[in-house]
Amino acid sequence: MDRSSKIDTELGKIFEWHLTAINNAIETAILKARWQDIAMRYNETQRFYHSLQHIRQLFGQFEQVKHHLNEPHIIALALFYHDVIYVPTRSDNELKSAEYAVESLNSYLSAGQCQYIYALIMMTASHQIDKTDDWLDKAKKSDAAYLLDMDLSILGATWSEYERYAQTVRQEYAHISNADYRNGRIAVLKGLLAHPTLYLTDYYHLQLENQARQNIEREIKVLHAS
Repeated sequence: MDRSSKIDTELGKIFEWHLTAINNAIETAILKARWQDIAMRYNETQRFYHSLQHIRQLFGQFEQVKHHLNEPHIIALALFYHDVIYVPTRSDNELKSAEYAVESLNSYLSAGQCQYIYALIMMTASHQIDKTDDWLDKAKKSDAAYLLDMDLSILGATWSEYERYAQTVRQEYAHISNADYRNGRIAVLKGLLAHPTLYLTDYYHLQLENQARQNIEREIKVLHAS
């Protein structure tokens, strides 16, 4: 079994486990079909960062923080679906992913659970918790903060890991000229640095905040020099 097949199989088992933990009446064939559809999308050729490897990295983080989560199975499903639709030339990937998640899961989850997963995926567009959603109680907001921090955890990785991440992001934007990419990427990175904190939870703030800011500042210098 090659490495990509191993990741596919490993993540498929995790997906099936979390979905059946919520609804144990789903037939095995349906579980496998739902997973194969997800895997097919994350294996699309335009993906270099937003791939199954990204999902695997997120579940490495998930294992470290799951004891903090109130609804770990819902958060896991949101992680699986949060980038299920990804076209680098479009700006509505989060919306399309959220819609796709609900379409895929509404026969097996409650309306409230689907609404929550939709909201979680939409939050990954801004990496801010939507404070206008009154139905998000303290527990749901806490879980949302962990999901958003997991999604940004790569920023606080070692420089070598961060550098690989930055390179794969550039590959996804191969359709953009070097000058335009450099200017756009620097603007995004400076926008991140402008936030009072990159991470919303104490756990990630203490673990990764300083390293993440150093990595971002270093990438900005590399981009200016390129």
